[in-house]
Amino acid sequence: MSRALILQHDHVSPPGPVAARFAHRGYEIVEANVVAPEHYNNPNQPFDFPDPRDFDALVVMGAPWGAWDDETIGNWLLPEMEWLREADEQDIPVFGICFGGQLLARVHGGSVARSPRAEIGWTSIWTQEPDFIGPGPWFHWHYDRWQVPPGAREIARNSLASQAFVLRRNLAVQFHPELTPAGLKGWFENGGRVLVEADGQDPDILYQHTLAEAEDAACRAHDLVDAFIDRVAEAP
Repeated sequence: MSRALILQHDHVSPPGPVAARFAHRGYEIVEANVVAPEHYNNPNQPFDFPDPRDFDALVVMGAPWGAWDDETIGNWLLPEMEWLREADEQDIPVFGICFGGQLLARVHGGSVARSPRAEIGWTSIWTQEPDFIGPGPWFHWHYDRWQVPPGAREIARNSLASQAFVLRRNLAVQFHPELTPAGLKGWFENGGRVLVEADGQDPDILYQHTLAEAEDAACRAHDLVDAFIDRVAEAP
């Protein structure tokens, strides 16, 4: 049986329909969390990354910290970058989501920096390969954006930020296909509600919107995982 590692960076970001689809496609799911709950407010703790060669796919999830912030999280961020370089050298497929996608950009010669404004909520994107990355709407929650690394194929964007690229066996997306109403509730309970209000939005309306999108969003997430498996992970 193929094995997929779901690498989470905090304790309130479950992989939802992304993990469910990998399991449906026959992958054994292994989950690991970089920052333990008791270290959330002091996240610069070392983490022992597993050997990437033990897995057939790596799914690198989002994080509430910046993929550029070596000072705050460098004790595990810099080793994670080396870990992702090793995975690329070993031809191990990587699916990077939000922070994970930004980290792929940085690792492979692009860059990550603060965006002119946050992007929070359900947003459609412009995609040149809709059979690979659909137009959405996809859920966004990010304050940073990447510059596409050299040699990568950008396949989706909007007017604020690049939204998806492929480089060898690496797929990066800027949005959160894993997001469910329960996941959003967890973010709200962990300080996210205040951040949404600071962005000038009503968190209760955002939650209701997420409830309304839940079924279709899960289908879109399943299609995206299928595309990753078929066109990146298991392609010749």
